[in-house]
Amino acid sequence: MPRFAQLVIGPAGSGKSTYCNEIQQHCATVGRTVHVVNLDPAAEHFAYQVALDVRELVSLQDVMDEMQLGPNGGLLYCMEYLEESLEDWLAEELADYGDDDYLLFDCPGQIELYSHVPVFRTFVDTLRMWDFHVCAVYLLDANFVCDGAKFVAGCMQALSAMVLMEVPHVNVLTKMDTIDNKKQIKRFLEFDAKMLALELNHGSNEKMQKLNDAVAGLIDDYSMVSFIPLDITKETSIQGLLSQVDYAIQYGEELEVKTKDTIEGDVEPEN
Repeated sequence: MPRFAQLVIGPAGSGKSTYCNEIQQHCATVGRTVHVVNLDPAAEHFAYQVALDVRELVSLQDVMDEMQLGPNGGLLYCMEYLEESLEDWLAEELADYGDDDYLLFDCPGQIELYSHVPVFRTFVDTLRMWDFHVCAVYLLDANFVCDGAKFVAGCMQALSAMVLMEVPHVNVLTKMDTIDNKKQIKRFLEFDAKMLALELNHGSNEKMQKLNDAVAGLIDDYSMVSFIPLDITKETSIQGLLSQVDYAIQYGEELEVKTKDTIEGDVEPEN
């Protein structure tokens, strides 16, 4: 029997730890057990119950002090050290988790870890070798997606992670409860390449317009990047997203899975 895992990734400040906490609490409410693993060597405080902490292996502060590295260099060193320790430290720590166990891996927020540094590709491949069904959950702050250019930047970040890791992937717009004008966000959930290109081309020169048209067409033609809105104040929003992830990793296949349209119904249009 397989084990199941969510790799919770995304930029710093996108709400990864909050997401892990809300999923853990929601699952406890409905009678499911979820274990949260901290993979951020720079983390300090947790709202959720930590089942396993990478700082027991390596911490950012220790690396910075001993190796005379800055925060970014120190974090990359920590993650490479974790990569080298997967077969020893992580394998031993995960040995206690059996069939049908469900883990959330709360990951650091450095974008390069999900774009070109191979640490998390190695991490995912190792989990799959250990018979884990893995889904990457890429979080993006909805406040960041306030115009076409930033939406495209978010899509490119998510696409980069999807290409690097090659696992089932769910993209999420977090902090929907902080958005006053939800219509502004809904237009990106109902993606229209032509409208996006027109917005990007406003005030751009001819060369940039060709690039904008190509990027908008790429996102639209392949339909690879789409986002699910998450409002942590609504249990239906949390459960809808969790159902999508469960479906992606074939957890509880007998359970009814909400469609994306049902989830997007949580984005209430303004009058």
